[in-house]
Amino acid sequence: MFLNKKINVVSFGEVLFDVFGEEKKIGGAPLNLALRTASFGFPVAMISAVGNDEDGLVICDYIKENQLDTSGIITTQNYDTGVVQVTLNDRGSATYEIKFPSAWDFIETNEDTQNIVKNADVFFYGSLVCRNDASKNTLFSLLDSNPEMFKVFDVNLRKPFYNIELLEQLMNKADFIKFNDEEILEIAAELSFKSENLEENIRFISEKTNTGSVCVTLGKHGSILLWNNKFYRHGGYPVKVADTVGAGDSFLASLIAKLLSDQNPDEALNFASAIGALVASYSGANPKIENYEIETFLQQNVF
Repeated sequence: MFLNKKINVVSFGEVLFDVFGEEKKIGGAPLNLALRTASFGFPVAMISAVGNDEDGLVICDYIKENQLDTSGIITTQNYDTGVVQVTLNDRGSATYEIKFPSAWDFIETNEDTQNIVKNADVFFYGSLVCRNDASKNTLFSLLDSNPEMFKVFDVNLRKPFYNIELLEQLMNKADFIKFNDEEILEIAAELSFKSENLEENIRFISEKTNTGSVCVTLGKHGSILLWNNKFYRHGGYPVKVADTVGAGDSFLASLIAKLLSDQNPDEALNFASAIGALVASYSGANPKIENYEIETFLQQNVF
């Protein structure tokens, strides 16, 4: 399924419980990225923080069971493990109420995290983790510590936890940026670029931030990718949606894994679209998806 799995991946940011009514599921966009990448057999480390509580123990045990390196996850004594209240509308789209402060707002660097990042080939990070200075400062210090790694910025705009100055700093650090269509239009407009054309917005962001690769997801309408100065598109796969939580994260993890392993943008976009669709057809952010399910889905849904 992949030509090269000798790619060391690190994901930095929030680990938490998504709460759907009476049901709790482990999540957080950076953890979703890490779990999906690890499910393909790549070596993956998670850098985050949990509280000294039952939720933290459960999350760390779950991460270990899924073959992730947990040496970069610290335990804080003063803050609880993160919790997010998730509300789904009738189309399965989610809104979030994110508890503040949480343990992941206080991620610290240490010898373990420094060694993990020193050996990383890929580094995933998002914007939400920067809502508190402690984690934000740790993130920027790690981003600067290994200039050779491929830095992937997953834009996750969650009001009120961002501003355009922060987003511009994060974009300037990236080699690859992933937006949804609403996010790129909002950010480009904040940077005084006025256009409804997605390719024009992508070109603007790429040139403004000196980021060579940009991907924009379009919900049920698929995605568009700028890679090596060329645009690639995919119309998406129709599925019966259970909920959309984590679908974009699995899409991004799959896209990056394929791009860096196989170096074929069309195949990578097709594969990522299939994974995103499959995840959306299940409830929760991290459903187990076996290789045979992926292969069957791709065979039955030739794009």
